[in-house]
Amino acid sequence: MKRTVAKPQTDPTDRSSDPLDIYREKRDFTATPEPSGGRRGTRKKRLSYVIQKHAATRLHYDFRLEYDGVLLSWAVPKGPSFDPTDKRLAIHVEDHPLSYGSFEGTIPRGHYGAGQVIVWDNGSWEPEVDPREGLANGKLVFQLHGQKLAGRWELVKIAKPGERQEAWLLFKKRDEFARPNHDYDVVSLLPDSVVAKPLEPPKARSGTRAKAPSRRTKKLTPGSLPGAVEAALPKTLSPQLATLASDVPKSGGWRFELKFDGYRILARIADGAAQLFTRNGHDWSAKMPQLVEALSASGIDEAWLDGEIVVLDEEGAPNFNALQNALDPGSPRDEIVYFLFDLPFCGGYDLRGTPLQARRDLLEQVVDKAKDARLRFSASFDTDAATALATVSRLNFEGVIAKRIDSTYTSTRSDAWLKLKCRQRQEFVICGFTERDKQPDQIGSLILGVHSDRKWVPVGNVGTGWDAAEAQRLKSRLDKLLRDTPPFADGPAKPGRWSRRPVGSERWVEPRLVAEVEFGGWTPEGKIRHAVYLGLRTDKPARDVVRETLQPASPGKGDSQVGSVRVSHGDRVIDASTGISKIELVRYYESVAEWMVPHLRGRPCSLMRAPKGVEGNMFFQKHGDAGIPGIRILDEALWPEHEALLEVPSLEALIGAAQMNVIEFHTWNSTVKKIAQPDRIVFDLDPGEGVKWQAVQEAATLVRGLLEELGLQSWLKTSGGKGLHVVVPIAPRLDFAVVKDFSRDFVKHMSRVIPARFTATSGATNRVGRIFVDYLRNGEGATTVAAFSARARPGLGVSMPVAWEELEELKSGAQWTVRGARERLSFQKVDPWAQYWKTKQTLATAMKRLRA
Repeated sequence: MKRTVAKPQTDPTDRSSDPLDIYREKRDFTATPEPSGGRRGTRKKRLSYVIQKHAATRLHYDFRLEYDGVLLSWAVPKGPSFDPTDKRLAIHVEDHPLSYGSFEGTIPRGHYGAGQVIVWDNGSWEPEVDPREGLANGKLVFQLHGQKLAGRWELVKIAKPGERQEAWLLFKKRDEFARPNHDYDVVSLLPDSVVAKPLEPPKARSGTRAKAPSRRTKKLTPGSLPGAVEAALPKTLSPQLATLASDVPKSGGWRFELKFDGYRILARIADGAAQLFTRNGHDWSAKMPQLVEALSASGIDEAWLDGEIVVLDEEGAPNFNALQNALDPGSPRDEIVYFLFDLPFCGGYDLRGTPLQARRDLLEQVVDKAKDARLRFSASFDTDAATALATVSRLNFEGVIAKRIDSTYTSTRSDAWLKLKCRQRQEFVICGFTERDKQPDQIGSLILGVHSDRKWVPVGNVGTGWDAAEAQRLKSRLDKLLRDTPPFADGPAKPGRWSRRPVGSERWVEPRLVAEVEFGGWTPEGKIRHAVYLGLRTDKPARDVVRETLQPASPGKGDSQVGSVRVSHGDRVIDASTGISKIELVRYYESVAEWMVPHLRGRPCSLMRAPKGVEGNMFFQKHGDAGIPGIRILDEALWPEHEALLEVPSLEALIGAAQMNVIEFHTWNSTVKKIAQPDRIVFDLDPGEGVKWQAVQEAATLVRGLLEELGLQSWLKTSGGKGLHVVVPIAPRLDFAVVKDFSRDFVKHMSRVIPARFTATSGATNRVGRIFVDYLRNGEGATTVAAFSARARPGLGVSMPVAWEELEELKSGAQWTVRGARERLSFQKVDPWAQYWKTKQTLATAMKRLRA
């Protein structure tokens, strides 16, 4: 492999050297099919543009614009969006030759950019400003004329000087082509190559031209804002609180602010005199006289201001420990900065009913007028949640607060304000401690708890995050709170396997002190993992400390039209572990219908419905009127003494079922035409506890080998869960009883020959360390999850057909999920199951050989 040296991307304004030097240095053209290319002069015809979908280590989209004889290039991880509110991160990379614009193929493993490449979109582009000037200034506005993308777009540079990666943002400008992402997600709806599947250029939507937002030019007054009501300034005010969430609804209208590492403070100004209050109403004016002075001199006569106090480190990031030190008695307070983000009252008006964006416009004007460095406006940025979190992570901030721009101010915890954290972090109450070995004047670890149902519940320990001085201060404070018994209602928690403290070494304290702790997550037993102590909090009572529960994004206005089906509540999250929403699942099924419907059509189908998502109650529906458009109700005579069965024969039925909260599709081993004679056998390789994935792969190979000895060909698919499915197509001549007996005898033979690996007996105790090859799926009325079906479990894995040659490279039975399965098909040149449909085998010879 050719060794490469990391270099900055080409400066688009510098043409003193060959701009393709870096491109060539990174590649070995004797091994990679990529073109070596050459620089050409600017052509007279329209400038070309191309987006290549690149399945490298991480799937991304390479956005390329022709300029000065090369393709200027950006890597866009999430791909483009027609939604102007979606700011997609774009990393500027080296220039590529113009000949690269038509490249499709596979870059070999071990080489730079290894993976498959397809041309996702192509066409021409028109810069609206001089490209050289726009690139130098970090802002390029242009028109695209592609098979998928059209209209006005913009690239804006956001990288700081000297950063290793030059980050830009790619986004759609507001015009007649713009569409909300929840209504039209071009990346998921059009995933394939335009070389293999050419498209007609997109058409503008008539009557939908959006006006670009105009900047505020005139002075705002409180009484001019919508929803403002004349009112006296209240004596007290409770703040609006945010809900911890995994994502935001996809319906748009959200802005993101930095989640500051500080204390929430509300400021009341009456007759020009300021007071400062904590979120619980404690007057902290005496703690911060300099800040009171700054507010009193700000020119604000009457208002309630909402914000957070912080101390910034040398790099400009909030430092919670430094803020604590600044609040210690006798410490200077000049470094405390007050970031203001809301204005619920101002100038004799109650603004709580005013939309957030209008309140913030007025607040920005108020802060600008104050002209004091200690008072700062908390700026918001308009992007998507993933980009916002990635940005603040690089800046070492705690996370972001997402706020609906049309929301009112409510003195409660609200889902109009959502907390999105880079790492989990919250307050815990100190309920005990251990002493440091050989240094009893210092604490070794803190035993933490939360308040729940009027009692204290243990949540684990933290043993790092302090220096020796802080360890002594904590020990001194905790010694004054000692008690003989643990405060936990159910007694002390047992030390975890990771704990080095001896049993009985705990010292218990009254649960009064509150610690801020950062941690990696929760164990199934309700204990925190990888915890780091950040400091004590004095602004929150111990009994207010509860476990913060990560809430999925609440439903928004997420109704969408998918094909002929109206999808309601598309924003509802159906899998909290990934944030996958209902509309994502529906669109996944729409995108794979071409491959999936042949596995469903003509077979009885059972539907796994999950109205509350994968964490809620689920049920199978096998019979009756499902009330789903396109679903076919089969003749009751097909299965006597049972209710009518269901069939999913079309794209409409597939999407309609997903709209009705169906996640899994399970089909019979026989078709409607010959309901009593199965046309396939399924062997479900289900690993027991302690079985490694490699053993599952080897088991599949062994099953295939024995089938071949019996004269039977088989096909492979992942289960979407823990195991694999081996499928044998057969001619529909024998009844279910005969086929099931054959499959049972086959599995028993496997378990006799290799008893250490296989078992023919179901049940968890029989499968420990072994693989149960489930033959029970071959009985009458039994079903198996269909190819391309999602699984109703966290992660939403997908049952994916694969080639036997791919078995060695598989990572798990849930390697593909709803979010990644369709991408595999975009790059798939040959259907691994193409011959499956043409193969009709008989069992006569196989049964004779098995008995021999």
